Amino acid sequence: MDTEAVRSFVLAAEFGQLQHAADELGVTQQAVSKRIAALERELEARLFTRTARGVDLTHDGQAFLPHARSIVAGVDRAAAALRPGARPLRIDVLGLRSAQAVVLHDYWRSHPEIELDVVTLRVNDPRVAAAAVQTGEVDATFRSVLDPATLPRDVRMVHAFDSPLELLVGPRHPLAAASSLTPAELRKQRIWVPGIARESEWADFYDQLATTFDLRIDAAGPNFGNEVLFETLADSADVATLIGARDRYLWPAHHDLRRIPILNPALAYPLSLMYLGTNPHPALRDFLSHLATLAPAPAPSWHPTWATTPSHSGRKQPATWDT
Repeated sequence: MDTEAVRSFVLAAEFGQLQHAADELGVTQQAVSKRIAALERELEARLFTRTARGVDLTHDGQAFLPHARSIVAGVDRAAAALRPGARPLRIDVLGLRSAQAVVLHDYWRSHPEIELDVVTLRVNDPRVAAAAVQTGEVDATFRSVLDPATLPRDVRMVHAFDSPLELLVGPRHPLAAASSLTPAELRKQRIWVPGIARESEWADFYDQLATTFDLRIDAAGPNFGNEVLFETLADSADVATLIGARDRYLWPAHHDLRRIPILNPALAYPLSLMYLGTNPHPALRDFLSHLATLAPAPAPSWHPTWATTPSHSGRKQPATWDT
């Protein structure tokens, strides 16, 4: 069904004049007449009768009018949803307690006038998230494609911020009293990170981390969620896990879990933001500026090989310690 023909019908019904409808649409009266005639043929119903004053709705026209108005309104809403600035900014985060969500919340608190949709795509493969950016399902996603050459056309990836890792342990763990730790002190410790997904950038991050610092990263078993993980840590004398310094987690006070910074070097998880370079949402530019103000990881710091530079240039930097 030709939506412009439906729009012409609605305006002609409201004005009672084909010429007035044509003036509103910026076309000729003949064009409006042809559109309505084509619509009547498609519906196999007569919608108007001509009068000396203009046109009147037939019984079929009266029955069709409320549905036609709904069609026109739906088309207008759909078009508005695709115009940057006419809809909320949609950004994908890995979880609502993740560092990405925390940074996004801090930005929104300082810019409450921004309409924002926080989305969780629940996909592990960053290429799927990149495709969601390309199709407009989201305006941006906090994901990293390890090889930028594989990004879809017009999708850009820039450095967002670094999330230094902390060791999370229960009160019975031998490292529980430490105020800070070095990567060397984590050797031979069981660091349990269940549910590391293949094809994800964090799988590669943990592989490089374990190889570089000779760490025991244990990804065995299914991921039953944070509550089960925290209960296990609280009851264990030998199990630890890694979390981001910006991550916001909650657990019962009686768990008495300890967050211990890892320094010399800090283990910096680099978070990237992917967005469509062509016609980005106006609010996204301001959010990118906000990301540039975030503090870097403590020096010295370690990054994986695919980390991009904080300058948002997209250039690679080696997996070395930054001093």
